[in-house]
Amino acid sequence: MDGGISVKWKERKLHVTVVEARQLVGLNMDPVVCVEIGDDKKYTSMKESTNCPYYNEVHASFSFSLCFPHIPSPLFFYSDRLETVIHSKNLLRSGTLVGTFKMDVGTVYSQPEHQFYHKWAMLSDPDDITAGCKGYVKCDIAVVAKGDNIKTPHKANETDEDDIEGNLLLPEGVPAERQWARFYVKVYRAEGLPKMNTNLMANVKKAFIGENRDLVDPYVQVVFAGQKGKTSVQKSSYEPIWNEQVVFTEMFPPLCKRMKVQIRDSDKVNDVAIGTHFIDLRKIANDGDKGFLPTMGPAWVNMYGSTRQYTLMDEHQDLNEGLGEGVSFRARLLISVAVEILDTGSSEIVSSTEVSGFVSFSVRRSKGDCPVYSVVEQDFFILYFFVQSATGKVEEFFLFGSFLEATMIDRKIGDKPISFEVTIGNYGNHIDGVSKTSAAKKKRKEGGGESDEDDSELIQQNSSEDEADDDADLVSVSSTPPMKPVITDRNYFHLPYFEKKPCIYIKSWWQDQRRRLYNSNIMDKMADKLLQWIRAKCVFIFSRFVTLANKDQHQAGRTKLDKERLKSCMREMESIGQQAKLIRFQVKRNTVRDKLKIVQNFLHRLRFLADEPQHSIPDVFIWMMSNNKRIAYARIPSKDVLFSIVDEETGKDCGKVKAVFLRKGFGPAGWTVQAKMEMYLWLGLNKQKKDFLSGLPNGFEEIKAPRTQVFQLRAHMYQARSLFAADSSGLSDPFARVFFSTHSQVTEVLSETLCPTWDQLLVFDDVELFGEAGELRDDPPMIVVEVYDQDTVGKAEFIGRTFAKPITKMCDEHYGPPRFPPQLEYYQIYRGNSTAGDLLAAFELLQVKWPHLPSLDGHTDSDRGPILPVPMGIRPILSRYRIEVLFWGLRDLKRVNLAQVDRPRVDIECAGKGVQSALIQSYKKNPNFSTLVKWFEVDLPENELLHPPLNIRVVDCRAFGRYTLVGSHAVTSLRRFIYSPPDKMQQNWASSGSQSVQDAFPVLIFSITMTDDIVLLVYNKELEAEFDNFEDWLHTFNLYRGKAGDDDEAALDDDRIVGRFKGSMCMYKLPLSEEITREAGFDPNLGMFQSIPHNDPINVLVRVYIVRATDLHPADINGKADPYIVIKLGKSELKDKENYISKQLNPVFGKAFDIQATFPMESMLTVSVYDWDLVGTDDLIGETKVDLENRYYSKHRATCGIASNYSVHGYNVWRDPLKPSQILAKLCKEAKLDGPLYGIPGIYFVCVCVFAGMKRQTDEHLALTVLKHWEEIPRVGCKLIPEHVETRPLLHPEKPGIEQGRVEMWVDMFPMDMPAPGPAIDISPRKPKRYELRVVIWNTDEVILEDDDYFTGEKSSDIFVRGWLKGQQEDKQDTDVHYHSLTGEGNFNWRFVFPFDYLMAEEKIVISKKESMFSWDETEYKIPARLTLQVWDADHFSADDFLGAIELDLNRFPRGAKTAKQCSIGMVQNEADLPCISIFKQKRVKGWWPFVARDENDEMELTGKVEAELHLMSAEEAEKSPVGLGRNEPDPLEKPNRPDTSLMWFVNPLKSICYFLWHNYRWLILKALGLLLLLLLVGLFLYSFPGYLVKKMLGA
Repeated sequence: MDGGISVKWKERKLHVTVVEARQLVGLNMDPVVCVEIGDDKKYTSMKESTNCPYYNEVHASFSFSLCFPHIPSPLFFYSDRLETVIHSKNLLRSGTLVGTFKMDVGTVYSQPEHQFYHKWAMLSDPDDITAGCKGYVKCDIAVVAKGDNIKTPHKANETDEDDIEGNLLLPEGVPAERQWARFYVKVYRAEGLPKMNTNLMANVKKAFIGENRDLVDPYVQVVFAGQKGKTSVQKSSYEPIWNEQVVFTEMFPPLCKRMKVQIRDSDKVNDVAIGTHFIDLRKIANDGDKGFLPTMGPAWVNMYGSTRQYTLMDEHQDLNEGLGEGVSFRARLLISVAVEILDTGSSEIVSSTEVSGFVSFSVRRSKGDCPVYSVVEQDFFILYFFVQSATGKVEEFFLFGSFLEATMIDRKIGDKPISFEVTIGNYGNHIDGVSKTSAAKKKRKEGGGESDEDDSELIQQNSSEDEADDDADLVSVSSTPPMKPVITDRNYFHLPYFEKKPCIYIKSWWQDQRRRLYNSNIMDKMADKLLQWIRAKCVFIFSRFVTLANKDQHQAGRTKLDKERLKSCMREMESIGQQAKLIRFQVKRNTVRDKLKIVQNFLHRLRFLADEPQHSIPDVFIWMMSNNKRIAYARIPSKDVLFSIVDEETGKDCGKVKAVFLRKGFGPAGWTVQAKMEMYLWLGLNKQKKDFLSGLPNGFEEIKAPRTQVFQLRAHMYQARSLFAADSSGLSDPFARVFFSTHSQVTEVLSETLCPTWDQLLVFDDVELFGEAGELRDDPPMIVVEVYDQDTVGKAEFIGRTFAKPITKMCDEHYGPPRFPPQLEYYQIYRGNSTAGDLLAAFELLQVKWPHLPSLDGHTDSDRGPILPVPMGIRPILSRYRIEVLFWGLRDLKRVNLAQVDRPRVDIECAGKGVQSALIQSYKKNPNFSTLVKWFEVDLPENELLHPPLNIRVVDCRAFGRYTLVGSHAVTSLRRFIYSPPDKMQQNWASSGSQSVQDAFPVLIFSITMTDDIVLLVYNKELEAEFDNFEDWLHTFNLYRGKAGDDDEAALDDDRIVGRFKGSMCMYKLPLSEEITREAGFDPNLGMFQSIPHNDPINVLVRVYIVRATDLHPADINGKADPYIVIKLGKSELKDKENYISKQLNPVFGKAFDIQATFPMESMLTVSVYDWDLVGTDDLIGETKVDLENRYYSKHRATCGIASNYSVHGYNVWRDPLKPSQILAKLCKEAKLDGPLYGIPGIYFVCVCVFAGMKRQTDEHLALTVLKHWEEIPRVGCKLIPEHVETRPLLHPEKPGIEQGRVEMWVDMFPMDMPAPGPAIDISPRKPKRYELRVVIWNTDEVILEDDDYFTGEKSSDIFVRGWLKGQQEDKQDTDVHYHSLTGEGNFNWRFVFPFDYLMAEEKIVISKKESMFSWDETEYKIPARLTLQVWDADHFSADDFLGAIELDLNRFPRGAKTAKQCSIGMVQNEADLPCISIFKQKRVKGWWPFVARDENDEMELTGKVEAELHLMSAEEAEKSPVGLGRNEPDPLEKPNRPDTSLMWFVNPLKSICYFLWHNYRWLILKALGLLLLLLLVGLFLYSFPGYLVKKMLGA
């Protein structure tokens, strides 16, 4: 990856549910869907003889690690079509690909809730771009990460979801109609490749071949949208030349947004990646109205990865794959990208970026999936000069660097001499740099000898330009001379860079593409100014950008992308400027948050534009070397140190002293700083070299020693909070180490705390800094503060690090407001990429010049020895506070050192003061405390933001006075526990009588209308999330023990939880108002915790209702599960194993479980879903835990939900043992309110509220109305839990944070000392109703004729009709055959009978069947009610020919036509516009419907018509009037009146021959008979004429 990307890895899971497929192209197919991610594939089951299969299978669940925020993995869908059912069973036959759908996983994760729900994926075939859509797959896709809460969207009705075009699986902004496009990736050449073999192999090659050839065989591999293309392999070349292009065919705009370009080394055993670059298509294209197609280059892209030293086992090989920040330059590649939009109707190109040019290519098929084209040999030189001119003119660049300071060098490497090496590309790399460009080699040949040591140690600057030119041919010096480190303290060393500062200078040759970097710098500075809210400056830089960016438009090497990006940037910044002007006048107090989001969007857009996709100059690497080995590195983008004569174009760190931290790599190894550098860097053209020292601090002179200034640093280390837990106890023994220049000091070590208050002043005397006083005041050096955990044995463990800059006071300044004394500030402490706490401190840097140095106020603390406290002017102002602590109880304490906790105690500490709870004598018998409330007084800052944390520690009191730490918790913010006195008016409302209140204060009137609507609220989340964990007065604090994890994502600490403390705090400033203590019934022992219930054990009946589970994680190898419910509360456990539901991932349980419990010993309810297994133990799918105690005692009254209506009888009967009026009276008593007044009928008085209902309403209905509006009662009101169903996630202990499904449930709780509740409500699943569908096939017409007569050649068909209900293909029924139909007409009078079970509420057919002969029991499926009718042509010696089909949704299908002429294909194509009927309402319908099929052009065509009658009867009705199948008894149908032509020739051959002869040759036969008769007459005439003539002549 390019740039300094902070990489975060996170385990994620991909869930894919394939619901169904529609309109698949093909006839009588057996489709199966495959989901592929990476190399992992998963398949659905196969559905036979349908192009509209229904699956509803959660069959794809992938676990994978992704680099965030870049998620490169593509996601594929494709549907396999098998020829016939037999082929599906033949292992030697593969399926035929119907179509594919591809999308990046990152696109899914970027969607709201990280998911697509019930969307249609459009299938296409890249090999057949003229075919159009190949079908649709309806699916759900969700990417789940640890801690993510995937919400199921509100389910639309089925009609909306069937709108395929309106619910396509596409991100927002992507058009539904996408075109095919070709993506051309041209690969020209590469430079600077590392050697990819050992020197031993090089010697072997030299021995056999006779020459020492380059040790790398590179080729380029391009991956895009699941397709892969490769160039040829260039043998033994560090500077390979390919001039080849890879072509991809994909839909545009593509749903895969990144293209992976990788240089690989060909090897006979295993190819290895040399470097990887990702091309983000969003950065090389613009989809706006004035946008442009993706285009790039020809441009060089730089590749980074592991170090260039070749090793057989490279531990950083992932960096070469593009996963992480590269630590070294690997190579650069010259490529270009172009796109053509294709017209699928013809061979013409609709629009394109520049593709063909003037160079011809010859095609070659690569080993990958995509064709590769090579340049024709005669065009090679044309291409060479074209590329040279397109990439820009090569210029000589000069990189200068000076090491002003090198501190914080780790003691492990401090015993050997250390040097530093700076590289840019391969320039400056003397250890493993291999190749230099020809220009570089030429320059080096022309250069002089090696420079002496003084050249690398002293800053030398020639005053005249002529002298600079004379010095142009000096050999580059890229490394400092080795130097022995000097001890700073026992942990760190520093290099004695005092008067002499070592320098490096490197000459390099690159294409002059500075304009790209200049534009990026301008936009970066705009973003920085925007971040600082300096609007005027932003507008100024914007105007400068327009001026500066246009001046180099005709510079050589400007690509089309450069020109288009310039236009886009100008349009974008003009838009930002206009919006910023509007925002300036629209910002108000109530709109600040919305406007801030808009400004943040501006910032994001500017940062996106500033990222240049076409690279030019590689990044600068700084390496620390020891014993000729690379130890640690830092990477600096070249644009940050690039020089320009225009300030806005200059890099932010060019010509400035910058603090650089060297590190080893990633993870824990990269947390510890190996060295801290103060560096000065400058990069520019060699001809601009005269300016390279212009930014050095003024104290540095050309050859003379720099001026020094003496300072005193005062580090006021007050406290830290929320530190990383580094010890196994869950705490740390923290101390802080402060580094400044070459000085270091530490604070004292505070034992066993995560929130230390050091209150310590660290004074650094005689700190010498080099430079001019004024510059040191404005930009002082950086202070590094590292926090460590002190261990008894071994080295202190690193906790985190933060940085700060001191406030500088010069000797001529006054020490006073507003800058001095400095104020305490919070500094974020980081541990790797995650936060590790906050530091509250202040730092001041005072120039030493007596007597102007401010004195240190205060005295040392005698108890703390020589430690100086933070002075009074800096430490916060303190006030007296009282903290009252409610000690309720302890829960779920785990063992400590294998021993159970028996006698625990809670210690509360804040700012050195604290209180201890009463000792629990027996944790097993009663884990609650006997004394509820205790308090202590403490001095705390008046500023609430500076309040120290409150520490909760639980210890187990064991024999012989031993105390063992059980767990601890740090309350970082006490703000929510600060007591605020109630308003006097509200107090009067609560304490005055109703009549006086009405006289004195305005009355709140509520008009109530009676309604009979029954509302059951369904929460899509846990009830705790809706009601703030029921912590309205009783809070739960998790107790932690053990070392925290090192997850970069701030890992969930579930594994460290060892128990829970239940209680609360109340903090208020003293003295307290006497009005509160004088209130009636005020108990001083309870303080502010008045009216809380007692915590004695109580017996409760818990009733758990389990409705259903959804989206369960598959537990069996078939992708299903056999779930059942287990309820556990305390030691009681209820298993419903015998009622497991077979092979279901969305089971409906409909169960109620009663279980008795005693609070607090049994208060954690666990609802588990297990997978039943025939052999072995059952597997846990997931579980959810419910804290019943908090619910029971909550003011929200979560014991039993308040129903929407009060009913004494019926299915919605009132469940609570207390009536609404009794509940209301109890709430008023607990809130110390006068009971509700029943005055005028239909009117209630509660506090100052009047509830007016209808006169006919009873008191119970009115009381229920008040309960539903209880949150509107002043001061004491809160929302009461309504009748509800909550949705809780199921989690697995071994997969924390990742949902394994969800369960819908609710819990009722009834105290055993109250009246017994009624029986549990029956919520068992709906039973499907038995129906029988009778389908009579009367006739067919206009069926296409498929057969040719063997004797006569005329067209005919042997027609029969086949039908079945969806999901019951094995029960399909056929009519008899109407043979030899010459007109497409068929007569059948044939009856199909389909019995089925149907759920009216869900509109689904319920089918129970075994999946295979090996299945133990039947599986229940819910399938849409659809009838499929097909027309076939029967063949005797070959497979029957499929002619056409129609599928009728029995809930919504078009009414049949009255006649065959009125029946048309429009009944299928325009189904949404036609009036539809439901067989479940109509019961009986008759008419004509069309048969359709797709032709060769994938167009729908009419293949016949069928006259059918549908008759739906319930099972009872069908039993009363039975019918037979076909034309059988009972109630037989008449035989069809078929023509004589409808017969089989081998049954009655004589009749068939007679028919065929007469039908085809009847006129010929008649003519032959007539001619024969005529000939017979002529013959008789000729025979008889002579005799008759003789007789006449003789007169006989």
